[in-house]
Amino acid sequence: MKSFRAQGMMISIQGTSIVKGILFLIFSFILLFTITGAIVSLKPEYRISSSSISNVATNLSGEALVHLLGYENHYFVQGLPESTTRPDYLGAVFKAATNLTLDDPRSFLGRELPGFSAFDGKILVAGEGTNYTNMPIESPPPLDVLLDERQVATQNVEQAEKSANPVPPPTMTTGDKKVAFIYHSHSWEAYFPHLKGVDTSNPNNASHPDVNVTKVGEMLKQELEARGIGTDIDNRNMNNYLKQKGYNYYTAYKGSGEIVASAMAGNNDLNYLIDIHRDSHRKEVTTITINGKTYAKIAFIVGIENPQFEKNLAIAEKLHEKLQEKYPGLSRGVLDQGGQGNNGVYNQEKSENAMLIEFGGVDNNFEELRRSAAAIADVLAEYYWQAEKVNANETKKE
Repeated sequence: MKSFRAQGMMISIQGTSIVKGILFLIFSFILLFTITGAIVSLKPEYRISSSSISNVATNLSGEALVHLLGYENHYFVQGLPESTTRPDYLGAVFKAATNLTLDDPRSFLGRELPGFSAFDGKILVAGEGTNYTNMPIESPPPLDVLLDERQVATQNVEQAEKSANPVPPPTMTTGDKKVAFIYHSHSWEAYFPHLKGVDTSNPNNASHPDVNVTKVGEMLKQELEARGIGTDIDNRNMNNYLKQKGYNYYTAYKGSGEIVASAMAGNNDLNYLIDIHRDSHRKEVTTITINGKTYAKIAFIVGIENPQFEKNLAIAEKLHEKLQEKYPGLSRGVLDQGGQGNNGVYNQEKSENAMLIEFGGVDNNFEELRRSAAAIADVLAEYYWQAEKVNANETKKE
């Protein structure tokens, strides 16, 4: 320690304190540059970004934030419902820090297996028997099947022409207005019972240019119109369309999006957009018996990366609930999809009433699919007319 006398005052300087301060500053700068360098050197998918912050925020509900404020002021939690449970903050922090979810084994493998992120959807509303082991799968058909698809023979196609139970004439109709639009982003998705001489051990072989999900679209159109809902449809061969445009399988939604945009530009009344697909799961997952008759189970897919997500989710949940009431077990539930390796939009940004519906799996037949199409038309028509009634009442009030 050194001492200095200045104008009658004694000033003492502790040499060890100065050394410690300098060392602390040096260590702080080294640590700062080390952390900054580590973050910059990370691969883009591991860096902190707006999307990662969004994911953290998504895991915390409004009620969780209120509970958090309640630690400082108990007044906040008094306004919450009695049924509200205290959120698992530790689990949320663990998930945010590690990107692992203890009750979802897929999270342990997502970054290790190439292409595994394609199965990274979430079950928003679970239907009967739905869990993370049997979520809908959309597998692209092998290239050789696409190139040789015209040689695939068909059988039992007449089932597509059989109508379900006739319905009485509708009491209300949209008249000349076409308010629903049906299209097929993966029009080649077919069903084994209607393909002849195909190896049924591989779900990817269920592909055909004509006898495919477009037949289901035609069924749904007929059933909707029988209930007074004017419906338009596009049943073109999407494989040919994509080739003409220079697109591939992975840009199929871009191609179908152009078709939807063109249809909407030519008809301002189009509001309900329905993209029909077929799941790759087998019969035990995609089939249910209701009142002695077999149905092809359906699933609603909602893209999480479009601005209409909340509204798209709302209509999917409503239709699921109505199916549960009228056709228990028919709906496999509502699932979201998005993130790396997934489209996440599915043209659903074009309308708040847009939906993607998986109709059955590779082993379902047109008879089962017709029943399911009638069931979807039944609940969608009910939803539509209820919404029209509400809109009419609101217009009168204005």
